[in-house]
Amino acid sequence: MTIRYTWRGGFDNAALETLHAEGFGHPAGNTDWRARLERHSLGWVCALREDALVGFVNVVGDGGAHAFLLDTVVARGERGSGIGTALVARAAQEACAAGCEWLHVDFEEHLRHFYLEGCGFRETAAGLLAL
Repeated sequence: MTIRYTWRGGFDNAALETLHAEGFGHPAGNTDWRARLERHSLGWVCALREDALVGFVNVVGDGGAHAFLLDTVVARGERGSGIGTALVARAAQEACAAGCEWLHVDFEEHLRHFYLEGCGFRETAAGLLAL
């Protein structure tokens, strides 16, 4: 079965909440993802196998040259199949089409290979302030 990737496509809030909870290790809640994304995002990419949401990435823009990846997640049973790399590639393509010149991502150490080798990001110096 083929994976279909959609930019700013429709999704079920509960399905995204379940996928996010699985991927980031928190209990599923009642997040209104549609409202959040419409309010804050440049766009998002959904990966769908038939009609089931199996991957997602959020792209937030600064209104200028910079875009940022957030919440990259692939369903546990689908990991390692190239879905994550395809999500990021589509996100980069759409951010470029929107006029962005840079795509940023923060990641945990265990994802270094995925982002640097698999997705083509280069390592840079950055800072983080816990609030």
